[in-house]
Amino acid sequence: MNEQEIKNIVTSQRKYFYTGATLNVDARILALKKLRASIIKHEDAVNEALKKDLGKSPFESYMCETGLVLSEISYMLKHIRSFAKEKTVLTPLAQFHSRSYKKPSPYGTVLIMSPWNYPFLLTLDPLVDAIAAGNTAVLKPSAYSPCTSEIVARIIRECFDEKYICVVTGGRAENTCLLNEHFDYIFFTGSQTVGREVMKQASCHLTPVTLELGGKSPCIVEKSANLKLAAKRIVFGKFLNCGQTCVAPDYIYCDRTVKDRLVKEIKKQVQRQFGKQPLERTDYGKIINEKHFERITGLIEPSKVVWGGKSDPQALRIEPTVMDNVTFGDKVMQEEIFGPLMPVLTFDSLEEAIRNIQSMAHPLALYIFSNDRQAVRRVTSQCGFGGGCVNDTIIHLATCEMGFGGFGESGMGSYHGKDGFRTFSHEKSIVDKKTWIDLPMRYQPYRKANARLVKMFLK
Repeated sequence: MNEQEIKNIVTSQRKYFYTGATLNVDARILALKKLRASIIKHEDAVNEALKKDLGKSPFESYMCETGLVLSEISYMLKHIRSFAKEKTVLTPLAQFHSRSYKKPSPYGTVLIMSPWNYPFLLTLDPLVDAIAAGNTAVLKPSAYSPCTSEIVARIIRECFDEKYICVVTGGRAENTCLLNEHFDYIFFTGSQTVGREVMKQASCHLTPVTLELGGKSPCIVEKSANLKLAAKRIVFGKFLNCGQTCVAPDYIYCDRTVKDRLVKEIKKQVQRQFGKQPLERTDYGKIINEKHFERITGLIEPSKVVWGGKSDPQALRIEPTVMDNVTFGDKVMQEEIFGPLMPVLTFDSLEEAIRNIQSMAHPLALYIFSNDRQAVRRVTSQCGFGGGCVNDTIIHLATCEMGFGGFGESGMGSYHGKDGFRTFSHEKSIVDKKTWIDLPMRYQPYRKANARLVKMFLK
């Protein structure tokens, strides 16, 4: 699309929003049911697109993308009427006789920009929240996952008129045109570099934003941890989607006294879950493109590889790779990995681990494996991070009952479930003042007697 076409879409969506058509909760419910039916209808096509873009198996596609979107829709359909209701709050005595209430209201026309690593989930999940809250929306999926972008566009065209929901495909030129438009809210998922540009452009119109970014998410393994279970769950979380997950454990930070045993268990788990020849497995994914393949392979230091390390440039595949004796000064620790490399670092005391994590940028996720509840409390209380798990990885984002998001360098704002509804809503604070009584004390001329009454009411 060119600049004028994008401008026309935004204009038509704003006009449609001003008709009030999206304010009716029944209309929102109907829209969500249409979307759900279309997703179910096109499930095989979604699986095929994700296989082409990222090499995902149908099982992983449903578990990590399609199924989670359907779960979000089901949750919203169950709770949307409650979320959309006005909430009466207490009125101070000084405002007698009045009703005070909070009224959730949609922002208007919102822009949702999604990444390539979970291109179906991270496009439609926030859309579900935006629809439930009563907005119109423009979706901009990543150019790096074109097959999934195409099926998303097909689903949206099948369900909605573009004056309500529309998909804009393309690359940087389209991104630039969209960010030059005046949206009422921008929801962006992606890298910190692009996130800064989104926030900069949004500031021109004073548009509020949610940024879902990333960072180097640590996985702490404390000496009391169940090492076999820790290895099993860490390998799952780290190598899911070939490590191309924003909340994947970026590195393992292990107590030195148990490191060798942990590495041994990790190597066993890699072989158990991916086999001796993972590059030959049909259900093992691939790196999104050549650029990222070269970046990731450039982070591998052969002398520190204790498992894996092989790659297939033609298929854009890299083996699950474990690197031991890594330090914070190594190249692999200078950026978010976003690939199937697992560096293992050590600490001598939990205080040292906490101190080092505190000194770095706030990660999107943090994981700790420990059977020492005091150690868990210390880490989760003293370290700054978006969200995480105790004795597991990844799964904290798979619930509609908790918001998901980062803070600081890993983002701002959250979504999923009620938090998602709130993200795409502005809560108006309203006082409905009755007309049959009008206390005179607030009006000029001010008198001492009135001052005493004001002090009595406002103490």
